[in-house]
Amino acid sequence: MGREFELKYRADKAQLEEIAAVYGPFREIAMETTYYDAPSGVFSRLHWTLRRRLENGVSVCTLKSNLPDGSRGEWETECGDILQAVPRLIALGAPGELAEFTAQGVFPTCAARFTRRAALINAGEGTVELALDWGVLLGGGKELPFAEVEVELKQGSDADAIAFAQSLAARFSLTPEPKSKIRRALALAGK
Repeated sequence: MGREFELKYRADKAQLEEIAAVYGPFREIAMETTYYDAPSGVFSRLHWTLRRRLENGVSVCTLKSNLPDGSRGEWETECGDILQAVPRLIALGAPGELAEFTAQGVFPTCAARFTRRAALINAGEGTVELALDWGVLLGGGKELPFAEVEVELKQGSDADAIAFAQSLAARFSLTPEPKSKIRRALALAGK
């Protein structure tokens, strides 16, 4: 199973530029994300994320689920169609219920379009991905600009990521962002 542990912070464009100047160079990734739910609304109820994202034109389908320790299970595969990705995600270890939940199809609920600048950074005994995101959330025919910083653990302990993220937040006056992109986009859509 893939495990995602990340911390998010609200930022503005100036803060992103300050961070980029200190921690660059970054690779740039154009992201176009569509989030899905089943007709039953099960993904929203469970706080699971089912998405298809174009990353510099490459289609990547992902399932994220909550884990008891507050982190998230995460499975992803390159695939051009979200329903065709389901058996692949299950083969990678995603919960088997995913097949049942998507048996009646899925529909797009909201989206995000943004540019990510990302770099791997040494953090304590581990490594984190520092991501600087700038773009818009899309839902209910509305757009909401956003800028945020993500610190995602790639190797090491949660404590390594937390220490790095807290130091970064203090240095650049960042505010924690408790809601994921999908939760904010769903709110924009009135869901």
